[in-house]
Amino acid sequence: MDAGQHYKKLNKSYIIFICPFDLYGKGRHIYTFENICKEDNSISMGDEAIKIFLNADGTMDDVSRELKAFLDYVAGQKPEDSYVEKLEEAVQEAKKNREWRHEYMTLLMRDQENVEKGKEYGEELMAKLIMLLNEDGRLSDVVRISQDKEYRQSLYLEYHII
Repeated sequence: MDAGQHYKKLNKSYIIFICPFDLYGKGRHIYTFENICKEDNSISMGDEAIKIFLNADGTMDDVSRELKAFLDYVAGQKPEDSYVEKLEEAVQEAKKNREWRHEYMTLLMRDQENVEKGKEYGEELMAKLIMLLNEDGRLSDVVRISQDKEYRQSLYLEYHII
């Protein structure tokens, strides 16, 4: 998009999450979201950004046979649809590609390192917060910060940790 253009000029976009679990716990295979104003649901952002969560663990009869076959494949079941069979063949072919596997493993290792760094950073923040709470005689808050993420975040801000 060029500078100065109105956001309504954006093309319609779809963000699709494929999950092996039911993120919302309602049994649906598909959850579709659009940007709607929380205070007045008659107001739409109008950006045409649609977020779709596909759930391989759904129980409802709420998607096409073809999409259900794909979600069953995601859940680890044998492909029973011609498109999903072709997809399985492509996956098996990709697994044989050494260059692709090397790139994938490199990215996987980088992601794992970043997760570890994030955990270490989070542990450092938590330790610092516990020290400061102790200094202020607020050790009773320690249990709450381990269970209540929003409260923990508010204390990080209060103590200027983040």
